[in-house]
Amino acid sequence: MKNLKVFLIAALFVLSIGLLTACGTEEETGQNEDTTEENNTAEGKETEVDNEQELSGEIALDGSSTVLPIMEFLTYEYNQVKPEVETALNSSGSGGGFKKSTVGEIDFSNASRPIKEEEIALAGENGIELYELELAYDGLSVVVSQENDFLENITIDELREIFLAESGKTKWSEVNSEWPEEEIIIYSPGHDSGTFDYFNEVVLEENPMREGEGVTLSEDDNTLVTGISSDPYAIGFFGYAYYIANEDTLKVLGIDNGDGNPVKPNGDTIQDGSYSPLSRPLYTYVNVDYLKEKPQVHDFAVYALENAGAAAEQVGYVALPQEKIQEQINAINELAGK
Repeated sequence: MKNLKVFLIAALFVLSIGLLTACGTEEETGQNEDTTEENNTAEGKETEVDNEQELSGEIALDGSSTVLPIMEFLTYEYNQVKPEVETALNSSGSGGGFKKSTVGEIDFSNASRPIKEEEIALAGENGIELYELELAYDGLSVVVSQENDFLENITIDELREIFLAESGKTKWSEVNSEWPEEEIIIYSPGHDSGTFDYFNEVVLEENPMREGEGVTLSEDDNTLVTGISSDPYAIGFFGYAYYIANEDTLKVLGIDNGDGNPVKPNGDTIQDGSYSPLSRPLYTYVNVDYLKEKPQVHDFAVYALENAGAAAEQVGYVALPQEKIQEQINAINELAGK
């Protein structure tokens, strides 16, 4: 009997040890599973962060001085969220940008005019396809100094008389007898500028512009601003954003397109086209191969479109409709195989 009691006590002791061990193992297994799950989640988050930080490389942009303020805003903001990507932004005029993009030297070619047929052909000869993206609307602005006390509006015909070489008119009084007998001083974007090309097309109708004495050509719009604002007898033109940035020293002229109703540029008249014929889109052209091959180029293209409206409003241009933006994002995602 005594031996039986000893056996039962021993058996109960072994059973208790087994149960405690099982419970401990189960708890450890549960803790391990929880820890593993937490680790996997943490690793997933870390991978997401790493992927964000992995994006690096360079992006080269050049072209229009008119588009420059938008791109300055966009590249600065982009560098805040993607600091490992280096953006090199220059401004050599729309034509200058296309000279580089058609031979593959840059990723984005900023332009204040559409690409020309001969530029498309040159790109094709080099195996390059450039895809057009609209960023914003601009109203090419004809301006004089705030010190000018005789001009508020001007007709397209008067602009032709002032700027065309064939008119031979170099004094304000020769264009309009009510204007002063003072020399007309002209400030114009250079011939590599898309703004010059646009003005040449819609105002001068592809006829030679006056050059030489009394005429300053520059790809730097700030040079034009400085010259015009300091001379009451000067006149010039550039993108709307440069007028907005300097409206304390410049006066923008209303444009009479021949119907006797002059219109000045503003957000509404630029977007609805009533500021005619000087309303126009602003572009950047992306190299399609680079869009596919360089993740940072695709990433910036999407970022630029998503933030183009904010950039336009910040620098003084007019935002595109959101549906136009989304259409373009869809298109470049498809081109890049995303």
